[in-house]
Formats: sequence, structure tokens, C-alpha cells
Amino acid sequence: MTTTAPVSSQNTKSVLDKISNSRTSLANNEQTFLKLLTTQLKNQDPLSPTDTTQMTQQITSMTGVEQQLVTNDLLAALVGMNTGTGLSEGVNMIGKTVTATTDNSTLKDGKATFSWSQPGASTSLKVEIKNAAGKVVRTLVPDDQKSGAHTITWDGKDDTGAKLPDGGVYTIAVTAKGADGKDLKATNVKGRATGLVTGVDNSTGQTMVIVDGQSIPVDSVIGVTAASASASNDKTGSGTA
Repeated sequence: MTTTAPVSSQNTKSVLDKISNSRTSLANNEQTFLKLLTTQLKNQDPLSPTDTTQMTQQITSMTGVEQQLVTNDLLAALVGMNTGTGLSEGVNMIGKTVTATTDNSTLKDGKATFSWSQPGASTSLKVEIKNAAGKVVRTLVPDDQKSGAHTITWDGKDDTGAKLPDGGVYTIAVTAKGADGKDLKATNVKGRATGLVTGVDNSTGQTMVIVDGQSIPVDSVIGVTAASASASNDKTGSGTA
């Protein structure tokens, strides 16, 4: 299951601020327009009076702007509704196992998964796995060098073959070269996090799901699976005397 990216409250505030600024600017311009119009009427040449058609067009233009701002208010209300939907989506994930893209991957059960995209097929491809200190612990040379999205799962071993302990946080650096020898810049370089959702937090204005103690934006979730029956029994089952 792939979730629809929610619009955060921070985006809502940005929209409302823009609308508020537009209203202030319109009010100032309207006052200036009325002052100029009044002065113009007071000092108009009796033999060549002000063209009322032009005045009507200007007033109509002001009215059109006001109507547009009302439309913006309605759109902002819809944005706010979308934010609530994001929170609801997060709540619906509680008790389920999710997979999400993150800035790094935590070694879990001896594995860590990473992903990236490259703009073209490469003839030389190297993936360096780095620990939290930025040191390269393993260098991988994937066989798949096609253009587009890539996913790779690391077995948790360093370059000497030693198994690294679970819990370490790792990132990757991707080096790819095309047939012309020029570098292909990898984009959307991400880690993966998989775990049980135990809670939802929206205190910052962005809906976050809590996965293994880590806060992850709900719109970063790329997969959801129902909790296994054994997990449900572990949570709800009672012991025997």
C-alpha cells in the first residue's frame, strides 16, 4: 500500500500567510485608489470630466481580486482538511508494519536496504556503505547498472567479512559512470526503515509515525502490511497460571 502525501500544517500556515499578505496589500492599494479617485474628481476639468467607464473598470478589477481571495480562502480550508487526513492515515497505521524511505538505514537482523536513482545506464557502478562517522565499511559493485531506480540490500558485513552488530546507522555514496566516462549523478539516495508503528505525532505540524522509536514523516511510508497473527497474540494474549 502506498500512501498519498499529506499536506502539513506548515504548508497550510504558508498558504494562509500569503493570503493575509495579499489582503493587506489589496486593502492598501484600495485605499490609495479611492484617495486618488476622490482627488481626481475634486480637481477634474469641468470641460473634460473624468471618464466614468474607466472608473467602473477599475472598481470591477478590485472586486475581481477580492473574489479571488475568497476562492483562496476556500482552497486554504481544503489544505487544512488534507492535513487532518494525514493524521488519520498515520493513526490507521498503528499496529501495522511499514516500510519507509529515510535519510539512513539502521542495520537490523543483519540487513540494511538502500535505494537511489541514476539518470542513465552506467558502465561502472560502486556503492560505498558508510557508518555514522562517515567511514566506508563496505564497498559493493552491483551487477544491475540500468537507468532509473535501484534498490540494494547489504548483508551487514564489512570489507573483511566481519559481521557488524545490529543497531548501527549507515548511509551510502553512489559513484556511477556512463559509457562516455562521465559521472552520472545519483539522485534520491535514501535508506529504508521497516518496523511496527507504535504511535503518531503531529506536534510539529507534520504528521509523523513512530517506528521502532524513530519519527518518520507519514508521506515517506512506501509500504504497509498488516501485523502478523503472532504479533497480535503477543500484544493481546494473556498468560496462563
